[in-house]
Amino acid sequence: MANRVVHFEVGCRDQAATAAFYSGMFGWAVDEAFQIGAQSAGLTGHFTALGHEPHNYTIFYVEVEDVAAAASKAQQLGGKLLVGPIQIPAGIFAWVQDTAGNTVGLVKRTAKA
Repeated sequence: MANRVVHFEVGCRDQAATAAFYSGMFGWAVDEAFQIGAQSAGLTGHFTALGHEPHNYTIFYVEVEDVAAAASKAQQLGGKLLVGPIQIPAGIFAWVQDTAGNTVGLVKRTAKA
């Protein structure tokens, strides 16, 4: 299946407190790196504290063949490029904003995340 949702991220200031909330709320198993496995949440995810704005956000990532091309397509459709594309250990990602102001992550994984 092409272009499927493969990962989610929850931004916060306090990863431990946020992980405790979601673990208590939904029973998700969270590891020491604040990663949530697919067996707990249905797909992989993680809690992150960026150390800068935005502090509180939720985002889902759609797997694409070419992050730069998908980001360009978003812009052609009236969206905006917010972040990236950026190389990370698990692949490459970008954040785009749709025409309603929602942020969507684009990702091409080279390793299982």
